[in-house]
Amino acid sequence: MIQSMTGFAERTFSSPVMRVKVSLKSLNHRFLDWSYKGAPLGVLENRVKTACQRKIRRGRIEASLEITRLDPAGWDIFINEPLLARLIRALEKASAGARAEVRFAVDNVFRIPYLAEMRPKGLRRSEAAFLVRCFERTLEDLVRARRREGRGIVRQLRGHARAISRVCLRMESRFHSLNRLLPLKIRRKFRELGGRDVLSEERMAQEAALQAQRQDITEEIARLKSHLQALDACLAPGRGEPRGRMLDFLSQELLREVNTINSKSQDLSLIRDSLAVKGEVESIRQQVQNLE
Repeated sequence: MIQSMTGFAERTFSSPVMRVKVSLKSLNHRFLDWSYKGAPLGVLENRVKTACQRKIRRGRIEASLEITRLDPAGWDIFINEPLLARLIRALEKASAGARAEVRFAVDNVFRIPYLAEMRPKGLRRSEAAFLVRCFERTLEDLVRARRREGRGIVRQLRGHARAISRVCLRMESRFHSLNRLLPLKIRRKFRELGGRDVLSEERMAQEAALQAQRQDITEEIARLKSHLQALDACLAPGRGEPRGRMLDFLSQELLREVNTINSKSQDLSLIRDSLAVKGEVESIRQQVQNLE
């Protein structure tokens, strides 16, 4: 299924020993680009990154995990006992000199640099498994968001493709009409330039063939239709591989053909139609940049 490369998902999970907040943001990128910010995970980061690679092929993934320990046994407390002893002796000395007892609250112990520190213990196997499950469930939400946005983009792409098909039929019909009127146009132009009223059949055939060749857009229209068929096949459901790059290539080919039509056209109606097609193709190019 086609996915957009943009999306966001965030969920909070709780267990008896911890609370976890998982945030995932997906942005456009040529490849899969992983970025992690949050609680240190150590080797566990590779596990969640691998889980992400199984679900997502392209895009910049910005992941963040906030972990709150609910179990006191999950913390280690480190106290610099020599420094604390020196501090107590200094306070006792100050108390004796001031003839008044100097006190400080226990919470101040953690505010004094290098005196005390609380560190979370390493993750137990069950805790690591819980974190991975939390990440995978949030990742599923992100993938659903990317697919939902991808479906919206596909609908827009199909709309642009239908508009191009309609204009192609109109340009094709207009071109054939101009070809039928070409001999009359050549005679009129010849008279305007001061030529004889009548051209020989041979001269007329040569001139008509030359101008028809210069203005012929049948091949470009045929290639436009072929690219539109490839675009429709690429948007069809059931294909698992990423299709953003192929769609980007097709949009470039569509633009190439419509630019050629525009450069060949001398009829105002054809020029307007080619510009309309170019506008639709530009919209396609912008939208496929968001697809995986």
